[in-house]
Amino acid sequence: MTQTRAAGAVDGQGFSYRPFIWLAVATFSMGIDGYVLAGLLPQIAGDLSVTAAAAGQLMSVFAFTAALAGPVLGTLTSRWERRTTIALALAVFVLGNLVVGIATNYPIALGGRVIAALGGCLLNAAVTGYVIALTPPEHHGKALSFVLGGWMTATALGVPIGLVIGQSSWRFPMIMVAVVGTIALVGILLRLPQLHLPGGSLVDRLRPLKQPRLLAGLLVTTGILCSSYTCFTYATLILGPHFHAHWAIILIMFGYGVSSMAGNAITGRLVDRFSAIRVLTVVLIGLLLNSIVGMVALMFAPAVVAAVWGLVWFFSAGVGNGGGAVPQQARLATMAPDSATIVIALNGSAISLGSALGSALGGVALTAGASPDGLLGVAGIILAITVTLHALVTRATHRATTA
Repeated sequence: MTQTRAAGAVDGQGFSYRPFIWLAVATFSMGIDGYVLAGLLPQIAGDLSVTAAAAGQLMSVFAFTAALAGPVLGTLTSRWERRTTIALALAVFVLGNLVVGIATNYPIALGGRVIAALGGCLLNAAVTGYVIALTPPEHHGKALSFVLGGWMTATALGVPIGLVIGQSSWRFPMIMVAVVGTIALVGILLRLPQLHLPGGSLVDRLRPLKQPRLLAGLLVTTGILCSSYTCFTYATLILGPHFHAHWAIILIMFGYGVSSMAGNAITGRLVDRFSAIRVLTVVLIGLLLNSIVGMVALMFAPAVVAAVWGLVWFFSAGVGNGGGAVPQQARLATMAPDSATIVIALNGSAISLGSALGSALGGVALTAGASPDGLLGVAGIILAITVTLHALVTRATHRATTA
């Protein structure tokens, strides 16, 4: 089946979500995988006989692998039929989670995370390219929002469910991810139209990086995710002393997911009314102020005030981190309109790199003796650098546009 035949995503009466339902289920499984481990670090550390900081590296190794392997695997498979590529990537992702779920020691768990990352990064790139190719330009945003909405839904629903079943064993959520991924795999094989696209070289994919301001723009993405995962990976260590009950942490993670969904929805509407740069500027400054005030409150305020402000900080971070994606992608796409698909794929690698650096940096800080509350300060420093970089990119973009 060719690309022309696959254009059935737009039926005679307008846009149709039907071809993308199983892709959304696949991203839902990836969303659970991406967030649920952060709420189970103490259990993982105890079972595998490692420190909480080492357990956090299970998230880092996934993100580092995805960041490095994404462009390479995307290029090597660019001439493959797209449904086959998506199915193969999802199968590898499922296999990796099964390995983690049955791992008897820490090295095996790390190996499983590497396998899952190889499948996950290829799945992300293939899904994005598939959705863009299957829909006309006027429906790109709607289609991508629907498919990638599986991530947001996972943070609000899948992660709390995973944390509930994870109280018996942290391995159960990994098995749940594999089960959901398998269901998506069956649906994709049975219902997803085939699609052939022109191939591309790694040089073509990396050519946009020759633009310094675009490269700097991608580093803004890395900075946002790095600051986020510096704290989110170890959220149970930061909030645990204030909320001892397991059910409280589960509810807090649910609240974070809902906050992320709200931030994504709000900024999506604001970008249509105002410029993406303005919206992103407000988001970045808000995240920076939130980190500073949150750190001061958690470290120096009375216990009750610290607990309440801890929730305010965490949920506000959810709104900002969820809300930063839309304006940032919109800004990057306008910086290289002729290479929008490639830029979005590179932005995916920037996201993975930021997630990996954040998890790793938080672990290093804890190992060096920093308190969990002090991670908010580390995130604040990263955000200050990111805001400065954002300002430089904005100025360069304005000059280029004026010229």
